[in-house]
Amino acid sequence: MIDACEYQFNDIEIGQTETFELVITESMLDDFARLSGDYNPLHMNENYAYSTIFKRRVCHGMLVASFFSRLVGMYIPGKNALYFSQTLKFIHPCFIDDTLKIEGKVLDKSESTKLITLKTSVFNDMGKCIIDGQAKVLVRD
Repeated sequence: MIDACEYQFNDIEIGQTETFELVITESMLDDFARLSGDYNPLHMNENYAYSTIFKRRVCHGMLVASFFSRLVGMYIPGKNALYFSQTLKFIHPCFIDDTLKIEGKVLDKSESTKLITLKTSVFNDMGKCIIDGQAKVLVRD
């Protein structure tokens, strides 16, 4: 496990970008289904998924979006983060064995509220954006 970054509000710059990569595994889907209770056959049943336009199991969108929590809590701002809100747009599916790049880019800072606005994106190994959104994060003192 990595140590969380410890950005202070004044250390954060508009345009600053933080990223990390990970590979989606079958055990991640299985673990997420157990935690969330979402056993939809599109995610969990290879035969069913093959009968759809996707031809294979599709990763839960909320599993992929959950990595924004790691982005905020560990990378930007890291230790001093308190998640305020998150929007999500699911653009393309994610599959087992996909390598994902999770990215956060600072769009705005509010001195009065100590909130930063991040453009949050997930890209697959072909460079396609599969989830896009915006996070608002309070940077605690």
